[in-house]
Amino acid sequence: MNARIKAIGLVSGGLDSALAVAVVKRQGIDVLALHVAIGYSSAFMRREIAGERPADIAAEESARMSAAFGVPARVLDFTEEYFGVLLSPRHGYGANVNPCIDCHLFMIRKAKELMAREGAHFVFTGEVLGQRPMSQNYKALTLIENECGLEGLLVRPLSARLLPETAAEKNDWIRREALLDIQGRSRRRQMELAVELGVTGYSSPAGGCMLTDENYARKLRDWMNHPSGAALTHEETLLFSVGRHFRFSPEVKIVVGRREAENLYLERAWQGAWLAVPLESPGPTVLVQGRPADEDLGLAASFVARYCDAKGSPAVKVAVRRGDEERIFEVAPASEDLVERFRI
Repeated sequence: MNARIKAIGLVSGGLDSALAVAVVKRQGIDVLALHVAIGYSSAFMRREIAGERPADIAAEESARMSAAFGVPARVLDFTEEYFGVLLSPRHGYGANVNPCIDCHLFMIRKAKELMAREGAHFVFTGEVLGQRPMSQNYKALTLIENECGLEGLLVRPLSARLLPETAAEKNDWIRREALLDIQGRSRRRQMELAVELGVTGYSSPAGGCMLTDENYARKLRDWMNHPSGAALTHEETLLFSVGRHFRFSPEVKIVVGRREAENLYLERAWQGAWLAVPLESPGPTVLVQGRPADEDLGLAASFVARYCDAKGSPAVKVAVRRGDEERIFEVAPASEDLVERFRI
């Protein structure tokens, strides 16, 4: 095998990615691992909510993946660019708001761009035939290869012997007989192969994609169904993973922090908006979004009372602030019926 053959490995960080890198690397191919960050990794989100900078997370993850895979690795952030894919997927959504086929196309196209810049010969992924019903069936894998503009130059090492021979194999850049024929959702073959190849240090794929989470999807769909005219932002997408969400009207929504880290995040990231806090007992920070009237602010205060430590009291003092503005409410905690009425 020519030692100068170079490949871009599109990786999630999980076991299948690690195995794909190991299978390609053992053929003497120079591998550059690429993780395309689109902003919906649950692990990355938790770190940002805790106050870490995205650039620092990317640098640390690049180093971790490089050490785990034994090859150079890059984490590149395409969060803003991905919004167009998320909101208008050509191939539709999965069970929640996961545009899996369009997402794979987006990521592979980014790998193709890196392949051109790096002078690499082909791209490979850790996809397994039949593992995911929407994006890893035979039809979807073929569609993705045809639409991404990498015909013959996109290799799936873990299932390659079940798929048509690629130009990369025909050109002897990678040997087909050394590739695998894994398919289906069972992880047994992968676990055995990990032991055989000495693959360790992998994690779940970037912590899992929040777009496949039912609760997250419900909050994003609520945003889609109540357009304010404002563009989707990364901060808003982070917010969908925080707290309990309640919609009072088409124009007004509140977010109730569930724990200290979420309260601190709301106070830090949304300090220009209306924020409500209890005055005489520990409790949540509540973000009020939209164009609230005084009655909306009072209603938000009752939700603070409902979730604070003084929720058994007949009345609770709550401050609602925005910049230099402040309103003080003394309100009864919101009833369970009211909570369920407005819950998203």
